[in-house]
Amino acid sequence: MKAFLEHYGLYLAWVVALAATGGSLYLSEVRGFVPCQLCWFQRIFMYPLVVLLGLASYRGDARAVTYVLPLSLIGIFLSGYHYLEQKVSWVGSGPFCGVGVPCTTEYLNLLGFITIPLMSLVAFTLITISLWPLRQTVPDA
Repeated sequence: MKAFLEHYGLYLAWVVALAATGGSLYLSEVRGFVPCQLCWFQRIFMYPLVVLLGLASYRGDARAVTYVLPLSLIGIFLSGYHYLEQKVSWVGSGPFCGVGVPCTTEYLNLLGFITIPLMSLVAFTLITISLWPLRQTVPDA
């Protein structure tokens, strides 16, 4: 598996970022779901990954991992926190959601637990897992 990810990790991460970005645009622009502030923060960390990972995949440049992984790890934190806000009552609304749509709004709730923040969490996690083995192939700067 490690060899597979070392060879195809950039491509896999790019496809996941592309699907996540396309999905979020579909949900907001086609379905009309208005994003909350935490959703916007997650988008801020996901959307650039499409371009960065696309260029890195095209060039075969594993050095992109050094600046893509931090974006993905922050995205994991944000989407995990957002999911907890939705599903754990004692977490409550944090300082992020003071204006507009409440962060606890669940536009989707598939099978009782799959919400948009969970899908975002899964996407950021898959990107991180895909890129993690590439850290060792990057020469020291």
